[in-house]
Amino acid sequence: MLNITKENFNEEVLNSKGLVLVDFWATWCGPCKALGPILEDFANGNTNVKVGKINVDEQPELASQFRVMSIPTLLLFKDGEVINKSVGLLSKEELENFVK
Repeated sequence: MLNITKENFNEEVLNSKGLVLVDFWATWCGPCKALGPILEDFANGNTNVKVGKINVDEQPELASQFRVMSIPTLLLFKDGEVINKSVGLLSKEELENFVK
């Protein structure tokens, strides 16, 4: 799973072909911690989707750019465009449906 920062965001997300799932999270967020292993499992089982995490405390500009008000927030990008958004904790099944 990628650690995405403002330095690598364009390269890893906006300029990527195909699907990129981005998790906006923070270390102090309980639901974010619960989502971590689910995302890790999803990333390992879905090699056709790039999965990255953005720590909102370390990357406030990116959180602001995408109007992230609550975490965890998942954004699904396809060829650099946001095509889906989810706020809150998802089960593995819900995550798989979100990406479809």
